[in-house]
Amino acid sequence: MVLPGLVFACAVMSGGAMAQAYPAKSIRLIVPLAPGGGNDTIARLIGQKISPSLGQQVVVDNRAGAGGLIGAEMAAKSPPDGYTLLLGNVATMTIIPNSQKKVPYDPLKDFQPVSLIASAPLLVVVHPSLPVSTIKELVSLSRAKPGAINYASNGIGTSTHLATEMFSMMAGVKWVHVPYKGLSLAMTDLLSGQVPLMFSSAVAMLPHVKNGKLRAIAMTGTRRAQAIPDVPTVAEAGVKGYESGSWYGIVAPSNTPRPIIDRLNKEIVAVVKSKEIQDRLNNEAVIPSGNSPEEFAAHIRSEFERMGRVIREAKIVLD
Repeated sequence: MVLPGLVFACAVMSGGAMAQAYPAKSIRLIVPLAPGGGNDTIARLIGQKISPSLGQQVVVDNRAGAGGLIGAEMAAKSPPDGYTLLLGNVATMTIIPNSQKKVPYDPLKDFQPVSLIASAPLLVVVHPSLPVSTIKELVSLSRAKPGAINYASNGIGTSTHLATEMFSMMAGVKWVHVPYKGLSLAMTDLLSGQVPLMFSSAVAMLPHVKNGKLRAIAMTGTRRAQAIPDVPTVAEAGVKGYESGSWYGIVAPSNTPRPIIDRLNKEIVAVVKSKEIQDRLNNEAVIPSGNSPEEFAAHIRSEFERMGRVIREAKIVLD
C-alpha cells in the first residue's frame, strides 16, 4: 500500500527536479509570422534576454503562413516538454479561431499560457485633408455624412480591421472599408489622402505624425502611451468602454508540466519588468505587461469572447 503523503512528496520532489533540470537544450520559440514585424521583434528581444538566465539559447523560428495559423498549429502539436513555445497574439489566439470555419487547434484548450509580454494599442490617424482633430469631431462628421469616409486596414480580419469595426459599432457610425494586402500598401494611400482614416500601429504611424503628414487623434488602449502623452484614448475622447489593439504573449503546448511553466514565467516576467525593456517598449508606444499564467489565461479568454462578438456582428468570415 502506498501512503497518500508519500505520493504527494514524490510528486513535489519530481516537480522540483524537473524545474532544476530544465532546460537541458535550446528552446524553439515559434513566431507565426514573417521576420521583421512587431511580433518578430518582440520574440527576438525576449528570447535574447531570457537565454542567459535559462542557460540555453532561445531560437526564434519564423513559420509564416495563413495569417499565423500554420505556426500556431505547429506549436499546438509539438511535444509538451517546454522546448517548443509560441508567441501567441491577437490573430492566432482570437481572430483566426473566431473567423475561420476549420481551425486545427483550439486556443483555449491546446495551449498553456505562460505570460503576456506587452499590449500594442493602435493609433487613430487621419490625413490632414479630413477636417477633424478629435474623436468627437470624427464621429460628428461621420454621422452627418454616413458612408462618405473610407478607412484603410491591413486586410480583412486583421486587428486593424476589427479595431475599426468595433469603433464604428460602438460609436454608431458607418464607414467604407478599404482592405489592403499589408501595411505598406495601406500607408501609401493613407499618406496621399486617397484613404483618409486608419487605425494602425503606433510605431509605424508616429514618424508621419511627427512630420505633419498625418494627424493623431486617439489611442485605442486603456491608457495613454508615454511616447505620445498628449493623445487621449478613444474611451477618454468619448466612446466609453472602447478598447482594442494587438498583444503578444508566450504560450506552451497544453500539458506542459507546471514547474516548467513556472520557470519560464519567472524568467520572462523578470525581463519584461526590467527598466531596459520597460523603457524600450514605452518609447515605441507599446505597453509592457508581464503577468501570471492565470492572469494571461483570463486575458486570452476575455479577448476570445470579445473579438468573437465583433466578428459575428460584422459578419467577418475568412476562408
